[in-house]
Amino acid sequence: MDNMRVLIFGASTNPDRYAYKAMVLLVEKGHEVFLKGNKAGIALGLTIQVGTNNFDHIHTITLYVGPQNQQDLIEDLIQIKPERIIFNPGTENPKLYAEIEKLNIKVEEACTLVLLHTNQF
Repeated sequence: MDNMRVLIFGASTNPDRYAYKAMVLLVEKGHEVFLKGNKAGIALGLTIQVGTNNFDHIHTITLYVGPQNQQDLIEDLIQIKPERIIFNPGTENPKLYAEIEKLNIKVEEACTLVLLHTNQF
């Protein structure tokens, strides 16, 4: 698949976190990466945005926020309007899937790291 604009939702500056590992691999694969998190910071020279949804033309959101912290997710998605959202392990939330699909956003339960390593992203 061609390189795309990807938003890591739940980004972290901690290299031990899966969101960080996904960011590294997405950048290595040539994707244009944007970061949204609950703490501001810089990771790989990219700014982690907090509280903003000023992301244009995002193809994929890869989610690293647990269900207990997803209450505002629908409002964010309405503003961002991605083509798909990947619910990584630990972020699955079947109660949201129907709402998201009503917005014509593809829902995928998958591991971004596995998808990238197997060229299925």
